[in-house]
Amino acid sequence: MQQSWHAPSEARFASETVSILGGTGNLGFGLAIRLGVAGYTVCLGSRDAARAQDAAAKAGHLTGCGTFTGCLNDEAVAQADRLVVIAVPFASHVSTLKSVSDRWRAGHVLLDTTVPLATAVGGRPTHLIEPWHGSAAQQARAAISDDVGLAAGLHTISAAALCDLDRPLDQDTLICGDQAAKEVVTDALERIDGLRVVDAGSLEMSRLLEGLTPVLIGINIRNKTHAGIQVTHLGAGRGRGPSVLTKTRPVESAMTAPRAMRGPTAKTPRSALAAGDNDAELSGS
Repeated sequence: MQQSWHAPSEARFASETVSILGGTGNLGFGLAIRLGVAGYTVCLGSRDAARAQDAAAKAGHLTGCGTFTGCLNDEAVAQADRLVVIAVPFASHVSTLKSVSDRWRAGHVLLDTTVPLATAVGGRPTHLIEPWHGSAAQQARAAISDDVGLAAGLHTISAAALCDLDRPLDQDTLICGDQAAKEVVTDALERIDGLRVVDAGSLEMSRLLEGLTPVLIGINIRNKTHAGIQVTHLGAGRGRGPSVLTKTRPVESAMTAPRAMRGPTAKTPRSALAAGDNDAELSGS
């Protein structure tokens, strides 16, 4: 059973469907609305179909554009034209992938955003646990078919930044994985206003990229902000083109937040400051 929310017709940049496993969680939902604004049809997957349908309706009303569909995770994989994103807590990472194992098709690409934060075992969000395979993304590689492409990324983009549609992201995301998969992921993510994708190499780099999340969580907790990263001295990506912030503010460092946001600000709950919102408290399934 699925339900779609359609905004009034208008020009779209892309016609394909991108699906998000855990699309009802903070990170998955934020990515969904950004992709919807960029012109994609977005399928929000969840273990709870009603919750997914509610999230799809909310996304449509927030953006006023695009088509959003809510359904079960396995149906979401079946609906995807090429790209499927998994945005669930590490504790439900493998079980989610196993639950959709029979819905993959050759040519599908999985973008894994999961980070093995120690919160999965009752620890701190500024600590990591080490998966048996080395990283969450390498764990995903072992859990999915070999004919499904795999890339890992979005470890440093906060859900709060994604959900703030009034502000271009003005950030980079580092991705790693299969070359063909990275090309599909880059094509989709760089349609998001203010987001540039930087190729960080093969999937083995995922353990290092995932390690950036607890670093940024600590930075965000100390500074009460939603900092991201920028890699300097690279050419502008497609996503950087229309960014008002990029045109008006120079890159100051590899880890940036607007200067006005640095230092003490109004109190923000610690859980809301997670860099990638991959914590079990903040991600959906």
